[in-house]
Amino acid sequence: MSSLSRGFAAVLVISACFALTGCSWLNGATGRDTDKERDATYQERPIEQIYSDAWKKVRNRDWTEAAKQFAEVERQHPYSIWARRASLMSAFCYYQANKYSDAISTADQYISLHPGSKEVSYAFYLKAVSLYEQIVDVQRDQSNTEAALVALQDVVQRFPDTEYARDATLKIDLTMDHLAGKQMEIGRYYLFKGDYIGAINRFRVVVEQYQKTSQIAEALERLTEAYYALGIVKEAQTAAAILGANYPGSPWYEDAYNLLKGHNLKPEEDKGSWISRAFDRVL
Repeated sequence: MSSLSRGFAAVLVISACFALTGCSWLNGATGRDTDKERDATYQERPIEQIYSDAWKKVRNRDWTEAAKQFAEVERQHPYSIWARRASLMSAFCYYQANKYSDAISTADQYISLHPGSKEVSYAFYLKAVSLYEQIVDVQRDQSNTEAALVALQDVVQRFPDTEYARDATLKIDLTMDHLAGKQMEIGRYYLFKGDYIGAINRFRVVVEQYQKTSQIAEALERLTEAYYALGIVKEAQTAAAILGANYPGSPWYEDAYNLLKGHNLKPEEDKGSWISRAFDRVL
């Protein structure tokens, strides 16, 4: 993910926290500061002192140490209201430090301990964006991408009227496109190797599961290629016809059309084809 998206997500999260809590708990417990900063190793301190030390780290953008200081609030004062709120700040600071696994585990702990709190939507969102930030290119394993998709969808379903849900919806679209891209990469590999059945199986996943992504036009053109190579002409014609009906100006349709035309064929939909049925369900 780009630094711009990281910065936007961070601003969104912290702004939403202000909105949800009226800013009071993000300004430090007392506003008092000390001349000497403290480490997060166990040293018994008043709760306002720990908060002061934590916010000094935040102001210095020392995110990892800030996260540890906020975690110290919960360790030393576990039954205070500040412990619950400090836990969220700890997760946020880990996120800012790009320590996404720590951010996720801290958010998960908050969700487990405080499922009914008014800030729990923030914890769910922070977990989701921490997974989202770990999405890797399509040439690598997509386990984090799949986990991010589930977490983002969870935010939308649980908290539909929040700004978290609005941002999660945008990220879902990008995540789906990424997963479709992985299927396309594998499908193209099979196609170029002459494994047409293997290729068709991958392109079919895109058509049936990721139909709203930017990958769909190419998937239909690749299906035209693969089916024609196997001699399954009706399916090749159907893929091209569906492509032409939905993406008539696409260069992928031009390729599919020219492939068929070059063999005295034309795009023609078979209503009994799985491709036709898949588009009837979605479009």
